[in-house]
Amino acid sequence: MSIAEHRAAYPYLYETHLHTSEASRCGKAGGAEMARVYRQAGYTGVFVTDHNWGGNTALDRHLPWEEFLEGFFRGYEAVRSEGERIGLDVFFGWEAGYNGTEFLIYGLSKEWLLSHPQIRNASVAEQFRLVHEGGGLVIHAHPFREEAYIPKIRLFPEYVDGVEGINAMHSNSKSRAHADKTYDEKAVAYAKQYDLPMTAGSDMHVSDILGGGMAFSEKLQSGADFVERIRARAPYLLTNGEEWFDRDGNRLA
Repeated sequence: MSIAEHRAAYPYLYETHLHTSEASRCGKAGGAEMARVYRQAGYTGVFVTDHNWGGNTALDRHLPWEEFLEGFFRGYEAVRSEGERIGLDVFFGWEAGYNGTEFLIYGLSKEWLLSHPQIRNASVAEQFRLVHEGGGLVIHAHPFREEAYIPKIRLFPEYVDGVEGINAMHSNSKSRAHADKTYDEKAVAYAKQYDLPMTAGSDMHVSDILGGGMAFSEKLQSGADFVERIRARAPYLLTNGEEWFDRDGNRLA
């Protein structure tokens, strides 16, 4: 089957890893602008995954919990509001930071966070337990990236549901940051070693998007639907915006 035939079979493309300037200090574009560029690029939907209190947040991480969350959700709400206007599906997630090691959390809500303030000080193991109790998903983001803000590579195969095997910032030729395709190669090998599902995203902080993400044969109905499909090993495609892979990280011809 050609790539064109694969794409025809999996027409619904989703970004699973993006940041906004409202909630991520490293974000260079606001949520409304991000929504428009993804819609113009033909995406069906996006997951907004701003940096949380343990990562490069744009907010004062010492704010009272409720006040912090009000600010934390501004990026997602900006994307969602514009998405509703222009026909882009928008789902919530976040990128959790632990001294440079980062995880993408999917399938939970603002209400869940409000009622679980203990997540703020949770260890990696406690995060996994709490997220699972809430029905969410934990994905190790870019596990082999090497940067000054990552003191060391730490792997937690027992405390994740999957691995971000393809990160467009690593392997797309237009990337202007973290560009080293071996990071993805190592992530794919790691996921295969531990039989962990893989996801793909662009890790976008700017509106000059790279085109990475995941393609499905049917539209996602919710964040919970995404969680269930990953857990069930449902079929999907992965892309860095230039190359396409099956759900196991094998490059398509």
